[in-house]
Amino acid sequence: MEPTVTPSHTTSRTSQSRSGPSQSQSGTSQTHSGTSRAPSRPGYGQLLRTRGAWTFLLPGFAARQPFAMLTLSIVLLVQHTTGSYGVAGAAAAVTGVSMALFAPYSGRLADRYGQRAVLLPGVLVHAASGLALTALALADAPLWLLFAAAVPTGASVPQIGPMVRARWGVKLGESPLMGTAAAFESVTDELTFVLGPLLATALCTAVDPAAGLVAEAALTLVGGLLFAAQKSTQPAVSASGAAGGADGGHARVEHVSALRVPGVRVLIAVFLGVGSVFGGMQVSLAAFTESIGEPGLNGVLYGVFAAGNMISGLVCGAVAWKVAPQRRLLVGYTALALTASGLWAAHSVLVLAGLGLLVGMCVAPAIVTGYTLVEGLVPAGARTEAFTWLTGAVALGQAAAVTVSGQLEDRFREGAGFLVPMGGTVLALAVLVALRSRLAAPPHSRTVARGVGHRAAVAVD
Repeated sequence: MEPTVTPSHTTSRTSQSRSGPSQSQSGTSQTHSGTSRAPSRPGYGQLLRTRGAWTFLLPGFAARQPFAMLTLSIVLLVQHTTGSYGVAGAAAAVTGVSMALFAPYSGRLADRYGQRAVLLPGVLVHAASGLALTALALADAPLWLLFAAAVPTGASVPQIGPMVRARWGVKLGESPLMGTAAAFESVTDELTFVLGPLLATALCTAVDPAAGLVAEAALTLVGGLLFAAQKSTQPAVSASGAAGGADGGHARVEHVSALRVPGVRVLIAVFLGVGSVFGGMQVSLAAFTESIGEPGLNGVLYGVFAAGNMISGLVCGAVAWKVAPQRRLLVGYTALALTASGLWAAHSVLVLAGLGLLVGMCVAPAIVTGYTLVEGLVPAGARTEAFTWLTGAVALGQAAAVTVSGQLEDRFREGAGFLVPMGGTVLALAVLVALRSRLAAPPHSRTVARGVGHRAAVAVD
């Protein structure tokens, strides 16, 4: 995958090096010293040998694992206590919508005040509200009480994936390894979506319907605290969040919301469609396996889908792409819409597994390319926020898909919920085709230094 260079990051760091060292600069310079002669095809081995990477990768993997368990655990628990996929989908949707609404603000706060300052209270609130939601569901509480507990549960989901991606930006700077890192993070995300549904299904069906949510809360708490403890690798806070900036006040970069970047808004629509695939398949696969009397196959079928995603993500990171990322996204998303459109017609386990594998193989290129485009569209000081907008879009699309799929399965059965991934991806593809020109980084969107040496770098939009 070709490197993505952000001019604003380059000049900002150069200005900082004239006036004094900073945390971000030191991490980047260490990496550049080791990757200045990077091969034309940077690989995963070289990426994982980056100094200090494992200190945030391992706790980050543990902390992001519960994200793949949350929606399915809620669906299985609430469906068990109420007998309705519609009610279960609505409860899960409230969680997803809350996460989608609050995630970007969590990312913005992390950019301004540091990841640790956001994570510590967040994981505590999430664990407590998740356990409260579990207790209310088991007590057959009214739906409005379930919704009341679902709001803080979703709003406090720790945004570990975007935070890890931001840490890679600190470590790698403009290295060609940034493309490999984007693919590696997508693969990591998909590995969690292989293991998470399997673990949630096993716990909810073999142990207790509430075991999935309890395990999710515990893993979030432990993994989040361990990740927050890795202070040395977190990005330096932006100038607007700390007095004096990173170098004592000589270099300041004005914080601009990532949502103001037109390309980010297009990617949000794209990722909403990806979320419709995740949410629609979670509910529809659960309903399908229950209808054939094999509920335990739900985790297996969803795992096949996620495995296809993971495999194609590995391939994306191993290939030195010569095709522009905008074109790759357009081609890959067209394939996703076509494969997702065939899910509703599958009526056997083998056919559904095969189609799910193909759909998964089309999801990863869209996600990897989308995150890669962010590196060129958004200034370094707003990337965590940009990543969380995309993560939130997936959660919002998933929430909407869970709700609609649950209603369709309750009313029509026969795989009607699979119409949701088809509709979501086709609509997102239409937006992508119409607005694809906005994904190109404008030539004037770069950071320029006024004066010499001591003068501040100014972001020009």
